[in-house]
Amino acid sequence: MNILMVSSECVPYVKVGGLADVVGTLPKYLKKQGHDVRIIIPKYRSIDGVKYNLETLPYRLTVKVGKEQESFRIKTCLLDGNVPVYFIENMRYFNRLGIYGDESGIGYGDNRERYIFFSKAAVEAVKAIMFRPDVIHCHDWHTGLIPAYLKTTHANDGFFWNTSTIYTIHNISYQGSFEASTTLPLAGFSWEDYKSDKLEFYNTFNFMKAGLAYADIISTVSPTYAKEIQGPAGNGMEVVLQVREKDLFGILNGIDYSYWNPADDKYLNAKYSSSDIKNKSLCKKHLQEKCRFAVDEKAFVIGCVSRFDSQKGFDLIMDTINKVQHLNIQIVVLGSGDMNIRNGLLYLKHIYPEKVSVWTTYNEPLSHEIYAGADAFLMPSKFEPCGLSQIISLAYGTVPIVNKTGGLADTIINFSKDSLSGNGFVFDFSKGEQCVDAVINAYNVYQNQTVWNKIISNAFSSNYSWNKSMEQYENMYNTAVQKRTAYTIYQI
Repeated sequence: MNILMVSSECVPYVKVGGLADVVGTLPKYLKKQGHDVRIIIPKYRSIDGVKYNLETLPYRLTVKVGKEQESFRIKTCLLDGNVPVYFIENMRYFNRLGIYGDESGIGYGDNRERYIFFSKAAVEAVKAIMFRPDVIHCHDWHTGLIPAYLKTTHANDGFFWNTSTIYTIHNISYQGSFEASTTLPLAGFSWEDYKSDKLEFYNTFNFMKAGLAYADIISTVSPTYAKEIQGPAGNGMEVVLQVREKDLFGILNGIDYSYWNPADDKYLNAKYSSSDIKNKSLCKKHLQEKCRFAVDEKAFVIGCVSRFDSQKGFDLIMDTINKVQHLNIQIVVLGSGDMNIRNGLLYLKHIYPEKVSVWTTYNEPLSHEIYAGADAFLMPSKFEPCGLSQIISLAYGTVPIVNKTGGLADTIINFSKDSLSGNGFVFDFSKGEQCVDAVINAYNVYQNQTVWNKIISNAFSSNYSWNKSMEQYENMYNTAVQKRTAYTIYQI
């Protein structure tokens, strides 16, 4: 099957969030299954053309954004030597320091034009390279217009007559909603398409709504999140998703165990594995030294690697830090983002320098050292579509402490002292259960190393490889192909 991935991010070229990990990893596993998979992303300034040996293809193409003609070039390279990646190069829209906004976190004022352009350019680029996709797999709001274009402005384009579309929601909080009277003509749609069952969304033009209304299949990144977004967690899209429930797939993301592997991790000073964990204590010692903590084997070290965002439960993390100071607990946090969260964490570091370490510039080697050196991993997200950090921590024998939501609920099973089953500690914030209580419970269990080693063994036994998701993805792709001849307007 010919599969085209279209996304605003893809590792290793550009990463802001977990979207990049999925788009940079899933195609490699699909390729192993015999599919011809290709990727299209923007050519941001931060993508080093020399480092990735980008080749410029002999096309200079144009698309219209509103009344303006915008030209672009296509650059290309191979991901892991066998997955073609195509980069849309346009100096006006993508030659900037940031990806979605400036260093202060404020989004660029012309993001709607940028991703209208990118969506149109991706459609023209795939025609230029003569790759006829059976499925175009679109990711998040930045690509939501593509399914709409194929069913409206390109409905009579024979190149795409046998092409189905899948639209994946990675985080329903980010929808790309804009003022309609100027956005609709910029995007090139007819006002006939601006209806409640198509492009209109509470008197706005919404990129995500376009994807949900026109894609043949909709997916999201965990089974629990697929259910949650049909209710209060739907951020206004719940009715749309309820109507399309039969077309909605919830498939759990996986991780690449060849990369996230403590037995063969280039960033670790000491290697260890599920069958021999003694060197994990050396990773802990190294992490304590780096954080300027007391080197103490009995200290309970908690790690957190996360974007600084209220979604991630940092109010709970900061409250927990304040309430566990009477215990022998050391907490290290690595991340970047919201300045208020950053400043709050740095204040706690200032108050408790022997117990709290905060790193505010993302550092890939340090993230690996935290996954390996911590005893537990704290992830109290208010909502979490899938989450990768808790799965990575399992791969390193580092026990997750999580809120029961989304993908966290699908991957972490609360530890039972009676049966010695479970791979982490789970609290349910929606039922009034507290993060700090879960942390103290984990700390108390940690005091019995025999029991704790059993939890570590359970964590190592958890397997969330992409291989486990392949059958579900192939089923979804086949379903999309079967639907491609029947275009239905979904009444919403």
